[in-house]
Amino acid sequence: MAEADDARAGLESSPAPAAPDGAASLPPVVVPGAELEVFHTGAATPEELPPPSGGEVAAPGSLFVRTARIFMENKMAVVGLAIIVVAILFCCVGPYFYHTNQTNAQLALFNSQNAPPSGAHPLGTDGQGFDILGRLMYGGQRSLLVGFTAAAMATILGVVYGAVSGFFGGWLDALMMRFVDVLLSIPILFFLIVLSAIFHPTLEILIIVIAVVSWLVPARLVRGNTLTLRVREYVQAVRVMGGRRGRIILRHIIPNTIGTIIVQATFAVADAILILAALGFLGLGVPPPEADWGSMLANGVNYVLDGYWWEFVPAGVAIVLVVVSFNFVGDALRDSFEVRLQQR
Repeated sequence: MAEADDARAGLESSPAPAAPDGAASLPPVVVPGAELEVFHTGAATPEELPPPSGGEVAAPGSLFVRTARIFMENKMAVVGLAIIVVAILFCCVGPYFYHTNQTNAQLALFNSQNAPPSGAHPLGTDGQGFDILGRLMYGGQRSLLVGFTAAAMATILGVVYGAVSGFFGGWLDALMMRFVDVLLSIPILFFLIVLSAIFHPTLEILIIVIAVVSWLVPARLVRGNTLTLRVREYVQAVRVMGGRRGRIILRHIIPNTIGTIIVQATFAVADAILILAALGFLGLGVPPPEADWGSMLANGVNYVLDGYWWEFVPAGVAIVLVVVSFNFVGDALRDSFEVRLQQR
């Protein structure tokens, strides 16, 4: 009993351990299997945290910034975009600085026919006396107008058609896609010649004809994306909440295929310019005295053996440069919208 009292008295008289002077004096507690040391003083700051393991960190910035960054890395696409801008300015702004007659065939007869390049006519004149440089601007306006308008019409029609087909599925999807397959089985050039022969070729008719044969590919692409998107959780959630089918297609399906739509629209512009050039080469383009690059090329081919290179080389170079530039831009946009490339 006395020994117990002596031990209790010794404990009470012994000094208490000193309080820790800051958390730095305490050893860190290391969690097994982790690389982060947790201190008693609090959590680590965001700057001290190591990068997460298991993958690379996505590039900072908005979607537009990441898309533009990847696009700018493609030098050929940047050059192609510059050529497209120059071509548009050349065709639309150039006539305001370089005034020529391109509509009055009688007035053009006062010029020398098939004249070589000179100070008065930098690219010479054609067989009707029209200035080639001014004709290149005038014909480029028609070619670019048909290209952009026909591509826009074809893309809108194809997107709506493909989204409806893929969203509803079943027998309706099978019927709509078989109709597309039937049209795709018809040779495009033959189909264009038949339509151009039935309807008198005006600028408006050519736009509609080219759009009619150009909406099939966008429809198939959007339909394929829609088959994947319609089973996503957010689409199913809208269905459960009672969302209308039309609203789901317009607000949730089509906006999530915007990458495919933009890329395909870019290629559609190049295809429309090529189709118009082919029709113009066959004599089914815009009626004279109007002109497009294809009809200029067709008229110039008649003078190949005469050595009048200025009759066909400028139009041919313009077609090749613009079409190839649109293809380069389309390839770069396709890479830019690729999610895996945005996370490099």
